[in-house]
Amino acid sequence: MDPSKFASAPPAGWSGEKSSMGHAPPPPYQDQPYPGYPQPGPGYPPHPQGYGSPPQYGGAVGQQPYPMGQQATVTVQPTVYVAQGPLAHPVNDYLCYSIFTMLCCCLPLGIAALIYSILAREANHVGNQVGAEQNSKTAQKLNHVGLGIGIVFTVLTIVLYVVAANMN
Repeated sequence: MDPSKFASAPPAGWSGEKSSMGHAPPPPYQDQPYPGYPQPGPGYPPHPQGYGSPPQYGGAVGQQPYPMGQQATVTVQPTVYVAQGPLAHPVNDYLCYSIFTMLCCCLPLGIAALIYSILAREANHVGNQVGAEQNSKTAQKLNHVGLGIGIVFTVLTIVLYVVAANMN
């Protein structure tokens, strides 16, 4: 098999070097890159070559200096992550009660109760007993208040409707 017979083979006169493709060669290097301007100075002062002796630190009386030239052994231990699992006896999150309150009784308090119900459910799942109890109590209180407002509003609506119907 002759590679020069493939369609993707380079032309016969190709030398293998990059062509300039009609571009002019780059300008020659100049020692002063900014003509008409002073030569920029170094950004940082030059550093002295080599290393001096390490600084001597004062230590406690009778303490041995750090041994130079000896390698210290470093033992790296694996990282252990401790995560709690879900609670064995989860706290009631009142999620259904919150959805009922939101849809049938009082929308704003139902939304707030739903948020606290979800927080209580997440705290149960993570294993946070205290957070689950606090969020559960808040959701229950908001649900009770929302249900009370919904019942009062429904009773007042029925009473006003009956009174308005009897006046005609």
